[in-house]
Amino acid sequence: MTFAPQVIAIKCADESRHVKMKIVTWNINGIRTFKNAIKKTLDSFDAEIICVQETKVTRDLLDEKTAIVEGYNSYFSFSRGRSGYSGVATFCKDSATPFASEEGLTGLLTNNGEAVGCYGDQKEFSIEELQLLDNEGRAVITQHQISHVIVLGDINTSHRPIDHCDPDDIDNFEDNPGRKWLNGFLFGVTEEEQDVGSDHDPDSSRKPTECGGKFVDTFRFFHPSRPQAFTCWNTLTGARQTNYGTRIDYIFGNHALVETHFVEVDIMPEVEGSDHCPVWGHLGCEVVPSARCPPFCTRYMPEFVGKQQKLSRFLVKMADQKPNVVESKEAKDTTLPGSQETEEIRENLHPLGLGSSAGRKRGPDGIAESSAPKGKKSKVAKATPAKPQGSLLAFFKPKGPTAEHKPKISTELTGRSKDTAAENSNSHVGRNSDSPLVSGPNMNNPSGKGVSDQNSTVEVSGQEPDEGGAAPPVEGGASKKEACLPSFWKAVLRGPPQPPPCKVHNEPCVLRTVKKAGPTMGRQFFVCARPQGHASNPQARCNFFAWVDKGK
Repeated sequence: MTFAPQVIAIKCADESRHVKMKIVTWNINGIRTFKNAIKKTLDSFDAEIICVQETKVTRDLLDEKTAIVEGYNSYFSFSRGRSGYSGVATFCKDSATPFASEEGLTGLLTNNGEAVGCYGDQKEFSIEELQLLDNEGRAVITQHQISHVIVLGDINTSHRPIDHCDPDDIDNFEDNPGRKWLNGFLFGVTEEEQDVGSDHDPDSSRKPTECGGKFVDTFRFFHPSRPQAFTCWNTLTGARQTNYGTRIDYIFGNHALVETHFVEVDIMPEVEGSDHCPVWGHLGCEVVPSARCPPFCTRYMPEFVGKQQKLSRFLVKMADQKPNVVESKEAKDTTLPGSQETEEIRENLHPLGLGSSAGRKRGPDGIAESSAPKGKKSKVAKATPAKPQGSLLAFFKPKGPTAEHKPKISTELTGRSKDTAAENSNSHVGRNSDSPLVSGPNMNNPSGKGVSDQNSTVEVSGQEPDEGGAAPPVEGGASKKEACLPSFWKAVLRGPPQPPPCKVHNEPCVLRTVKKAGPTMGRQFFVCARPQGHASNPQARCNFFAWVDKGK
């Protein structure tokens, strides 16, 4: 079961419900969801604490503008075994700075004296199992003050049938291991407690749960019977368009906290950018911030604290000076740079300052090139016309022979050139000394017999060449080379098969490929192009399915 929680240990300083503190949880499905506007995104939530899951970034790829955001302090946990996998982060406003924080759920990753502690009973697990759990980068704990606890994040399990778009096997629905765990984790709900919430349905026949934990599903506490309140959809099938999803993102709070301080909880399906949507909660209290960030804060990492600053930090350009280094397009477009060590090596190899005359590149006459600034050199380089890019067909061409070693056309090839032309073209030809050449192996003579060099350049035409060796062009100005291109590319680059229409909507289907491991992995198939949805929805995908023949 994928489990990516963040834990908030909190004590409310003001029990007045007129003061609101907001918390948000969101599975962002990759740190690139923020693009280059992470502060704008965080500010848009107007929340004191924002927890994100599935950052899919390792420590060496985390850049400073993502880790250190003005007005916030952040806490990251990274996957230590797989790149682009898992990872969570907690962003706290400076007005809600925690007193302590740590990574993981077991305490094994803590290397400072300000850990949160209280890890529970771990006797059922070995040290190796606990280490593997925390190495996946799935948990961050922030402690604001000791009293109450909030667990929030992507739990990857829909708790009740109402939390699933199309639950199957209702009779055995709760036999799922993840749901059994939730039943033991969540506090029991009584008939009286179902009356809490603005959208409660009095006619609901929902039975009391048989849970025995200490935490409460805050969304269901306020919305016990709201249907189709989903937080995750399969975006590959377009299921978000038909709201064909599940609710697997939660904010859990201990029962006393939810009863006394939670004011409102809801989901944000209008926020896009991920296959999940955010969930937010309001508490009627104010958090007292710590005077300083705990040691686990991202800003204290050596690569960000200033102990290992890059060379470029010491070579700051004045505002009124023109830059003498042209930044490459690749550097501008890079969202997540490489490791700091790689950046430093690159800067050491190519420093910003100009080198001495000993390091200048010498020209063909042995004279050192001008020491003009790089900016001026780049202008000269831009003025020079670039070499035209060759066509892809040029890669299939062997090098042409010199004039004195030009191969002669054999009698066998010349004798049947008329038949070849009749098969490949119905056009009339005339004689011309500017005949094009077709390079590469002889398509009509793959064995190479009758030709002195199979890979040599040979003249091909619909008629025998004249005494000067020139082949006549195709009538209408098109060369034989151009006439052969469509059939050549059609043979080399075979396009996808034509999609059949689905039976219900009579619309062209979409081509898919099996990616799941098994005997059919890699096979292609056609399905209805409409978004996935419930079978009762006429606008959703029909059940058309057809394998693509391997020969096509």
